[in-house]
Amino acid sequence: MVAFSLLAFLTAFVLVLAWSLHVIYEYQRAVIFTFGRFTGVKGPGLIVVIPVVQRMVRVDLRTQVHDVPVQDAISRDNVSVRVDAVLYFRVIDAAKAFIHVENYYAATSKLAQTTLRSVIGNHELDEMLAERNKLNGDIQAILEKQVDAWGIEVINVEVRDILLTDDMIRAIAKQAEAERDRRAKVIHAEAEFQAAQTLINAARILATAPGGMQLRYLQTLSEIARENNSTVVFPMPIDVVKPILEILERNAAPRAGTAG
Repeated sequence: MVAFSLLAFLTAFVLVLAWSLHVIYEYQRAVIFTFGRFTGVKGPGLIVVIPVVQRMVRVDLRTQVHDVPVQDAISRDNVSVRVDAVLYFRVIDAAKAFIHVENYYAATSKLAQTTLRSVIGNHELDEMLAERNKLNGDIQAILEKQVDAWGIEVINVEVRDILLTDDMIRAIAKQAEAERDRRAKVIHAEAEFQAAQTLINAARILATAPGGMQLRYLQTLSEIARENNSTVVFPMPIDVVKPILEILERNAAPRAGTAG
């Protein structure tokens, strides 16, 4: 009987000891309650929890990734959009995450959904499409203020897709096409202006250079002569003919004096 009692005692002691010892991993923390009252956070490593007297709850401290479901929202300029996002967060205070909120993961998920709809309503469509980083920053700033009391840190928020209706997609395409046409017309007008300005500058240079216009005229005749063209009637400006006539007159005057 003594041996049996000793064996039973040792067995019970081993079972109680095994029940009391717990291994907490590096990425975990153990929230300890003694008779229902919070008494501390333990871990990582080997910890002892007194059976019946104490209760232990494990809390994961690793970064968690949550896909925010697609949310229907209306932008500030009254455009219906469907937006989804990805949320990265982690627990930094295990006690707050378990005590201050019933289910911190579900609570953070619901808060992210409502915050996403609220922020979308404060931005216009062009801002959401062109300034995605600003949109992400606004959502993250609001979430950080709300979940701080739960011992949670929001690491990053990324708006993944902004889906539009077919009518809005066609309207944006028309707007982009009109913008491209406007730019093309502006570029063409600027090119015409630059060409006209260059011609004016060239005309001024030719007008101030003696014989410049005549040389340009003869150059044009030479270029036309090289082409295999039919007969070309080209008007002869008096400015070109006059210097030639003056040369002929100067040459003729000496001859007339010699003959006399």
